[in-house]
Amino acid sequence: MPPPKKDRQILILKIKRGFLLAFCFLFFFIPSQNWYSVVQANPQPSPLQKLDFGIPLVANYPVNLGQSHRPDLTAHAFIVIDYQSMALLTGRNENLRVLPASTVKIMTALVALDHYSLDEVLTVGEVKENGQSMDLIKGEKMTVRNLLYGLLVASANDAALVLAQNYPGGEKFFVEAMNQKAQELNLTHTYFANPTGLDSDPQDNLLTDFSYSTALDLARLAAVTVEDEFLSKIFSTNTITVNDVEGKMVHKLDNINQLLSQVPGMKGVKTGWTEEAGECLVGYMEEDGHGIITVVLGSQDRFGETVKLKNWVFENFRWIEITPSI
Repeated sequence: MPPPKKDRQILILKIKRGFLLAFCFLFFFIPSQNWYSVVQANPQPSPLQKLDFGIPLVANYPVNLGQSHRPDLTAHAFIVIDYQSMALLTGRNENLRVLPASTVKIMTALVALDHYSLDEVLTVGEVKENGQSMDLIKGEKMTVRNLLYGLLVASANDAALVLAQNYPGGEKFFVEAMNQKAQELNLTHTYFANPTGLDSDPQDNLLTDFSYSTALDLARLAAVTVEDEFLSKIFSTNTITVNDVEGKMVHKLDNINQLLSQVPGMKGVKTGWTEEAGECLVGYMEEDGHGIITVVLGSQDRFGETVKLKNWVFENFRWIEITPSI
């Protein structure tokens, strides 16, 4: 006889309770291999990541503590920057595009150094006389080193053309390299039409294609060249005599920058002048361990106005030690 209905219900309930107790025992007291209850750690060393910026160090920053007004200048555009911090100390029309004249040759030198070795020998080709010259003769063989002295000391246009004409593809490709270099250096308001900076032909006719730049761009360009030991040596050379490779031709070179022999701490860089551009001077000078870069463009007195800027800066600015928070 089957058990009463009530007894069956009690039996089923007991069985359910038994299963529930067994499940709880298994869940709480028997170790599980479930992912959430057991973490198998396998530590790996963290990869090193190179930062795109350096850790800031203690720096001397220029601060204007003086009371005197900036000198009045005739220059169409000018700028003074602190070489170490690249801080703008003063300027006017520093982003105005103007004719740079022979200050273009700073870039000519950089492109030449990118391509040639200093001892490489180049042959002088057809060079039309126009402006400043070191009196090179067709067929003469000169080292790149001596051509660079002619380029930057005597501002020789013939030296610039020899460097450009011997470049692969000739002068056209050399000038393209100059403009490519300008882009790499972020000289956004600069364009080069030739390696000399001339804006007119030998008959004084204005060229249809001419170079232009700004005081700020030329200051940035000068900052790059000052870092180069060889170029800095040339910039500060007052006079030198160079020869062709055979020792037959002699070229005496005198620096056009009068301040080299007149102003203590003047390290030179590059002069420039054409009838259209006016007087130009990109300079680097040091005093009391601090360096400044000056650019004067379209001036009536490039040397005198550069000295005025230099004196005003060092009379009014003090370099304060600043420790940035990290």
